[in-house]
Amino acid sequence: QVQLVESGGGLVQPGGSLRLSCAASGFTVPYYAIGWFRQAPGKEREGVSCVSTIDDNSVFADSVKGRFTISRDNAKNTVYLQMNSLQPEDTGVYYCAAGYGNPVVCVPIGYDYWGQGTQVTVSS
Repeated sequence: QVQLVESGGGLVQPGGSLRLSCAASGFTVPYYAIGWFRQAPGKEREGVSCVSTIDDNSVFADSVKGRFTISRDNAKNTVYLQMNSLQPEDTGVYYCAAGYGNPVVCVPIGYDYWGQGTQVTVSS
């Protein structure tokens, strides 16, 4: 049974940092891409950052470039999202997702498996 389990969300002040983790398990066919999406109240889910497991190419939303980084630990089947210089507009539920798109794109329709999400709130 495929599982994606996110952790690391929380409340942080503007300018602060958080690191999200997503542990993947149960994939009988290794996924080609894995990434992070977020959904703010009243808004559509959007791609934040995604990475290809084939060539390690990564993509970022313009709004997070230079602030967020994505990385993988293959031995642990875990992907991380390091978020720095967080701003109130980064608030939302962050989801981990995996799929079979190649080359990697970071749009929700391209991903087949989803985690339950973790809340990130940036507020003073």
